[in-house]
Amino acid sequence: MAVGDSYGAGFEFRPAEFIEAHNDLTKYYPHQIGKGQHKPGMYTDDTQMSLALAEFMLSGQPVTTLNLADAFVDTFKRDPRVGYAGGFYDLLMEVKDGTGLLRRLRPHSSKCGGAMRAPVLGLMADSLLCADRAAWQASVTHATPRGMAAASAAALLTWLCRNNHTMAGNLRAQIRELVPGFPLDSFKTPVSTDGIEVVNAAAQAIEKHESMSAILKQCVDYGGDTDTVAAIALAAASQSPRIKQDIPDHLIEGLENGPYGYDYLTDLDFKLEKHFSPDPEEEDPDDDDGLDEDILSFFNDTTAEPEDEA
Repeated sequence: MAVGDSYGAGFEFRPAEFIEAHNDLTKYYPHQIGKGQHKPGMYTDDTQMSLALAEFMLSGQPVTTLNLADAFVDTFKRDPRVGYAGGFYDLLMEVKDGTGLLRRLRPHSSKCGGAMRAPVLGLMADSLLCADRAAWQASVTHATPRGMAAASAAALLTWLCRNNHTMAGNLRAQIRELVPGFPLDSFKTPVSTDGIEVVNAAAQAIEKHESMSAILKQCVDYGGDTDTVAAIALAAASQSPRIKQDIPDHLIEGLENGPYGYDYLTDLDFKLEKHFSPDPEEEDPDDDDGLDEDILSFFNDTTAEPEDEA
């Protein structure tokens, strides 16, 4: 995921001419915004928020909205970086904890912020629990039917790849069977920041190709929100036995390696795999982990009006 995010960041919303000239997987490029703060091989908010969610999953803390909001704030505070939407970045800089974040957020967006961090939930054994958790975590920042459906779809994309369902037919059609409210959109290019469009683009890239390098190149060729499309697609495809794992070594070696860079990511990846190893005794699909209602039922209530405050 970090490779897709870091590589895609250098092409995000760049002109088609720049993408055509440079999208050859030979090296990383800096993001065009952020006043030079983004360096080649540096991941963005997509990976950082995924780290927050992954670490929260491993922490054993009660599954509450406040605890997750605390995790989002803490992970940002320890390593502030560019890539976040301007208003959300400023908010994270200003608040001290999850309580402050929840008090000031207006989580009425249908953009891809809830989806971009959801792929890690595809490591869960049960598909419906995976979709439910993804919708719940998205509700912290993207509490709309479309934003939450996109998050569930992103998590299920990983789940389908991990459980070798990529040969059973169209990935997006399978997701639609599991997530009421996920439309099979024919997205436009360049890809917008809409969550549903981003996940559709990521799924199509996996459907069309059989190697990680081809998927990564395709995600960038789409243009638009290239880092998020690539992050979601590579996170999912990395779990598929059908997909050739051929990311160029220089892209892996070129990832940042500060306190939360390559070595940290590798260690966390090991811990996640160990925690979510396919042992039916380790995870009970009927255990609700403290969630009192089925978030998926929210998708069917299209008349629901968002609250004024988070």
